Amino acid sequence: MPLPRSQASRQLRHRRQIDIQAYARDDGLWEVDARISDVKTRDAHLAGGVRPAGKPIHDMLLRLVVDRTMTIVESGAESMRVPYAGQCEDHGDVYGRLAGLNLLRGFRQALRERVGGALGCTHITELAQTLPTAVVQAFAGEVIDTRGLGDEKPFQIDRCHALRSDGEAVRAHYPRWYRAPSQSVADPHAGEASAAGSRQPAHDAGASRPARDPEAGRAARVPHPGPAARDPA
Repeated sequence: MPLPRSQASRQLRHRRQIDIQAYARDDGLWEVDARISDVKTRDAHLAGGVRPAGKPIHDMLLRLVVDRTMTIVESGAESMRVPYAGQCEDHGDVYGRLAGLNLLRGFRQALRERVGGALGCTHITELAQTLPTAVVQAFAGEVIDTRGLGDEKPFQIDRCHALRSDGEAVRAHYPRWYRAPSQSVADPHAGEASAAGSRQPAHDAGASRPARDPEAGRAARVPHPGPAARDPA
């Protein structure tokens, strides 16, 4: 589906930027810096005063140290610019609670349990939710095999519609791991028509059966519906 048409006269009012950078360390661990900022193009009248146009309302950094299995070894957050100075950043070391979680195993649910809602910062917690796929991208081709040259199926297959194992992309680029769609998957009702046909009486489907005409008090002949005419409900 194409994008909605943009209006030529539209005016920028707000910009949110999310920047995620991953660094390989010489001890085998990785550092992931995730930063979020909100900037308005006009003066913002906040409870604590006026924030001039172009100056960040939010500017926050979340850092994870992860191992090659995507388990978080260490974590923490810093808030450089906030709307409520002295309160927004007063969440202690709550983001240190992410240590021990694995980015690929129940991470988002555990994130909400440990730092969600009033336990942490809305924006830093939202930022953390983007990290699993970002770290997968960082690891792709270095830590994670994405070419399928080994004995294990490439990580990315069957994780999105384009790379489903019975799709054209997998058949073209990963033929070893291509699986032709089975009949049961392609058309789960394929056997119903033949089953219905086998239950059809030996006489012609258009044959008649007697029915009582309530007005004339005599037998009338009405068509007997075949399988195709029956109400599917």
